[in-house]
Amino acid sequence: MIGVFDSGVGGLTVVKEIKKAMPDCSIVYFGDTARYPWGNKNAETVQRYSEEICIFLIAQGVEDIVIACNTASTFAGDYLRKKFPKINFFNVIDPVVDRIKLELSAEKNQKRNIRAGVIGTRGTIESRVYEKKIKKNNPTVGIISQACPLFVSMVEENMTSHPAAKIIVDEYLKKIKKAKVDFLVLGCTHYPLLEKVIRKSIGNVAMISSAKEVAKELLRRKNIREDFKEKDIFYFSDVSNHYDKLTRKILGKKIKIIKKAL
Repeated sequence: MIGVFDSGVGGLTVVKEIKKAMPDCSIVYFGDTARYPWGNKNAETVQRYSEEICIFLIAQGVEDIVIACNTASTFAGDYLRKKFPKINFFNVIDPVVDRIKLELSAEKNQKRNIRAGVIGTRGTIESRVYEKKIKKNNPTVGIISQACPLFVSMVEENMTSHPAAKIIVDEYLKKIKKAKVDFLVLGCTHYPLLEKVIRKSIGNVAMISSAKEVAKELLRRKNIREDFKEKDIFYFSDVSNHYDKLTRKILGKKIKIIKKAL
């Protein structure tokens, strides 16, 4: 079994991509909907929340855990590896950085200055984790970063198609649009659910989703076994009626949500 956790429903975008790549694997998901958003929490708090969730997931029998949250990947990735050395952890940042490295290694991209846009939670953007990792391999790349703290709440409240979403997205992405970036990193697993309105705001820019890239990484590194064929289980730390509609919208099917407070 593969454990996946996030601050809320955004990690389900990762689950969706994992199931596309590895349809026979079984997932145990934990969304900390009672304590979202994590993007405005300090590192110590994110580490504590992440540790509590990992203890629960490990008790369910998982050996691999996907940190399906950019904020937790930033603040808690190394912390969790030290706490649980027997568990294989996958974060959602490094696969994106590897994808960018691959894109920029193409000869055509060496002939001009490349600009990358990065959007994420306040914690992820202020840590400059993407900027540091991208520039380590490609120091000439221009990075334009923008924190978009309201995006997570819009997704969690199922307001991605609301007229207010366009206004908020346009406001946050002014700097990104003006910079005329070559590609945009969706540095939060909630953000693919806003991809349509983001694309309307900034135009035809290549987008890199952490959900898709971590699924590819998992497929490369994980041995697929026949005993994977168990039912997926979805735990949320808090449940309200609108989550039925929202999870169906993300996964394309109805799921049973189990309320589990930690």
